[in-house]
Amino acid sequence: MFGQTSTTTTTTPPPTDRGLEDLDAAAMAYAARIAGLPPERRGEAREDLVRFALPFAGRLARRYRGRGEPLEDLEQVARLGLVNAVDRYDPERGSFTAYAAITIVGEIKRHFRDRTWGVHVPRRLRDLILEVGQATAALTSELSRAPSVAELSARLETPEEEILAALESAAGYSPASLNAPVGGESSAEFGDLVGESDNALESVDDRVTVSGLLHRLPWRERRILAMRFYGNQTQAEIAARFGISQMHVSRLLSRALTWLRQAMLADAPPPWQNGAAEPDPGKTRISVKQNGDTVVVEVGGEIDRDGADQLRRAMLEAVTGQPSEVVVDLVGAGGFDAGGIAALMAGRDAAERTGVPLRLTRVQPAVRRSLTAAGLAPARD
Repeated sequence: MFGQTSTTTTTTPPPTDRGLEDLDAAAMAYAARIAGLPPERRGEAREDLVRFALPFAGRLARRYRGRGEPLEDLEQVARLGLVNAVDRYDPERGSFTAYAAITIVGEIKRHFRDRTWGVHVPRRLRDLILEVGQATAALTSELSRAPSVAELSARLETPEEEILAALESAAGYSPASLNAPVGGESSAEFGDLVGESDNALESVDDRVTVSGLLHRLPWRERRILAMRFYGNQTQAEIAARFGISQMHVSRLLSRALTWLRQAMLADAPPPWQNGAAEPDPGKTRISVKQNGDTVVVEVGGEIDRDGADQLRRAMLEAVTGQPSEVVVDLVGAGGFDAGGIAALMAGRDAAERTGVPLRLTRVQPAVRRSLTAAGLAPARD
């Protein structure tokens, strides 16, 4: 029985030719021995077969030495594969030796694939790295010196560019640890000497440029930008500080930021316009024109608290002259706040008291909704 002979047969490895037959016979005896035993009593027979097959696993492991992994580690992996082969062996499927060889070699290759490379390298390059290593060893023996890239390329019939890529990628097999000591008595580590990306470095030019452009802005705009973006104050807080409306603060911010963007993209910064050369679309613009018996009040820009008084005076002036009709042209008006709505209502009330017809015309859709909600139904143009 296998239990009586296993101790003597495992003391020395079986011969190369006869050993495979002995391993198959031992596996058959193991299968027969455990056939009628419960699982808890199969351990001794399993250990005997594993011990008997250890030399076979060691020979398979030694085939892969010299590839960057310690032989002891490879032998451990081969033994793990052997244990898996013993546990999964089914005598009805054929030779145990063939099955064990496939299982052990697969475990070793899986170890090289999953455990050895420090970084991901494509499989094509990994195969080429192995070929380069074998060719290097052969050429070194033939030439008594290290071969050149051209000689490796000729031996493997592979372009020199791919040989260089393989040599460079081989460094990814076991990269140096960032925690490795620098050397000597210093406590510094290699990672301390490696720089890191400074994301703020890319914005240095922009920061310097913006800093120079800010000094070209008027004091009020410069102060508002500082309060908004450096002081994190709201537009309402800034408006209260300067005694102006929040809408006016929004216009000033928009105007300053637009100028800064244009200046950043231009070779020479454009001059700051105070409104004379180019009208500000957000600035209140009100004019009164006489057209026969009709007075036309043209309104443009944003009508906030600052422009409400100007609009109220213009409408009262238009109504006081007793024209046949007062037309309020709102084609250029972009928005009304509560003060602007109140100014229109004051003009409407004055027109009703004096009996002068008043008509709101050419109203933008957004403004029309605000006026309708306030009871100021504009005329349909």
